[in-house]
Amino acid sequence: MNKWFLIFFLPFWSFAQNISQKDLKDGDLIFQDMDCGPLCDAIEAVTEGYEGNDFSHMGMVYYRNDTLYIIEAAGKAVRLNTYEKFATNTRKPMYVGRLKNQYKKLIPQAIAFSIKQLGVPYDDEYVYDNGAYYCSELLYDAFMFANGGKPFFKLYPMTYKQPGTNKFFPAWVDYYTAIGKEIPEGKPGCNPGGMSTSDKIIIIGKIQ
Repeated sequence: MNKWFLIFFLPFWSFAQNISQKDLKDGDLIFQDMDCGPLCDAIEAVTEGYEGNDFSHMGMVYYRNDTLYIIEAAGKAVRLNTYEKFATNTRKPMYVGRLKNQYKKLIPQAIAFSIKQLGVPYDDEYVYDNGAYYCSELLYDAFMFANGGKPFFKLYPMTYKQPGTNKFFPAWVDYYTAIGKEIPEGKPGCNPGGMSTSDKIIIIGKIQ
């Protein structure tokens, strides 16, 4: 095959294909663009997800007694949510990431760790390792635990500033003022967009 043909068409082959709920397996990661207002917009503005998509929430697939649940840190605490309710968070496609084959052995322990965290408070401060969890932080710790205590996904210095400026997003200023906390600029953390581009997973498709 002509090399120019390959160069021209290869990028199109990487686009996520449509899949359905029945294709989901234990340990799959579901990424959502929730459109929850200024805070979600601020999260999405400083990170780029898979194929340039914006993601502001994520959860992990877990089957119990043939019922499909999503383990997530959302609302007031880590919880089990039904897939049907989880899917109502957004009207946009949800992208599904699956661990590469060499890492799938970690899934049972990652799920077990996450189940033990049910009821742990939601991390309103978005600060890593403070006894509470936000969505991607829960899954970061779950897979680190499953990986023998060694980091599996990556942490990065978090920013709450508008890109290309030294100014915080007004939404974050208002948010942290309301909860009486300092903005944790530069502290290590993770987010759904960054996890969606991890080299440890493959985006297997999207659910419309």
